[in-house]
Amino acid sequence: MHRILPVLTILILLSLACSTLAPTQEPLPTSTAVAEIATAQPSSTTPADEPTATHAPATLAPTADAGTAEGTPTAETSSDTLDPAIAAQMDQIQQDVIDLRGLQPNGSFSRALLTPEELRQKVLDDFFSDYSAEEAAEDAAVLSALGLLEPDFDLMNFYIDLYSEQVAGYYDHETREMYVVLGEGFKGTERMTYAHEYTHALQDQTYDIDDGLEYNEDTCKDDSERCAGIQALMEGDATLSEYLWYFSYGTPQDQQDVESFYDSYESPVYDSAPPFMQEDFLFAYTYGLSFTMGLWQEGGWPAVDAAYVDLPDSTEQIMHPELYPDETPISVVIPVDLTGTLGTDWSEIDSGLMGEWYTFLILGRGIDPNFQVDDTTAFAAAAGWGGDAYQVFQNAATGQSVLVMVTTWDNGSERSEFVQAFQQYGDKRFGVPAVQEGDDLLWEFTDGFNGLYLDTGVSTIWILGPDRATVELVADALSVR
Repeated sequence: MHRILPVLTILILLSLACSTLAPTQEPLPTSTAVAEIATAQPSSTTPADEPTATHAPATLAPTADAGTAEGTPTAETSSDTLDPAIAAQMDQIQQDVIDLRGLQPNGSFSRALLTPEELRQKVLDDFFSDYSAEEAAEDAAVLSALGLLEPDFDLMNFYIDLYSEQVAGYYDHETREMYVVLGEGFKGTERMTYAHEYTHALQDQTYDIDDGLEYNEDTCKDDSERCAGIQALMEGDATLSEYLWYFSYGTPQDQQDVESFYDSYESPVYDSAPPFMQEDFLFAYTYGLSFTMGLWQEGGWPAVDAAYVDLPDSTEQIMHPELYPDETPISVVIPVDLTGTLGTDWSEIDSGLMGEWYTFLILGRGIDPNFQVDDTTAFAAAAGWGGDAYQVFQNAATGQSVLVMVTTWDNGSERSEFVQAFQQYGDKRFGVPAVQEGDDLLWEFTDGFNGLYLDTGVSTIWILGPDRATVELVADALSVR
């Protein structure tokens, strides 16, 4: 369900940043951390402790050397088709980021500019070329079972439209290619984007995203929570670098460009996205920025660099930095082969970890606002998450789904808090009040049956199916009824 894409700069993030950068605008709650960057200083001595004087864009001839004449390690860049003046600006931004971030180049990459039309083709060819219509339909079925999408939602085409609208630039760590999408020219927003994406290039050259950090399709399929934590670290790092670059090196023209961008910015595809998708799209950037900035304020860039050695391994650690690095997810296993239990018409279409973040989204960002739990309740209920495992099955003949999710909570009190929040959610979503049988909560409604079962420890077992008989069959197999 969770796809691994190139590390990106997204336009909605720039818009959120602009809302705090522009002095006449009211800051948005989700980007409060951005406003703090202008005055925040890390506790250790780093290049960011003494902001460099603002300078105008460089006008030197382009060079393949991204280092300095004084002997900084170089990184060759392919830019044969770039306008020399733009290439020179890119070279200068690279040096700015090197000086600011403290990572030294140690490899090569290619760079290019894209028109919005070329970006859409890249999205089709690179981002979703191996994402089949069948996989998209299965993901939509999973998200529908979770209450996050309508069953007939066209996930494939919406993703393509969303990324075509939102991607401002990206660095592909598999091909070592960097792209910036041009608006009306290589102006303030494009220069900020370049600072962000060049930080990703430095991360790759220093830590090896694919093999060193093991942030790739194979490992992330096995442990999406770990990869969500790594993604948040990388995007938070690049976003912090981008904003610090803006405050340290951005020109008055950059500021004017960025403010003009905010004044005219529109995002109809993002604005029409399901509530969970809007939030999830920003998670790595907003929560990642807060996580990374906390490290930076505590110990400067060395503290951020140390996180690449001791990687965050869950969305829980990103949402609650005080739990990093000690509180790691508890391994949860669904002990029964439920395919055999359900019968030959049923097949597993997805399995993995939901994590604290998606637990919050399920409670608080359902597709129908009428069954969304308020944020305070949803955040508090999800915060006791300790670990989970889920499976989703689909009946080939009927198209019906069965969802099984086993979650372990930090303690009995945390489990009780989740159960209370889930009862609010279930009563609203299923349209009938829960019937309590022992400790279990059951909902029987027109189109199906839902059960929230409690085990003898500190776990909950959520089973959703097309009817009571199917849910009870699964519950019996799991020995929770």
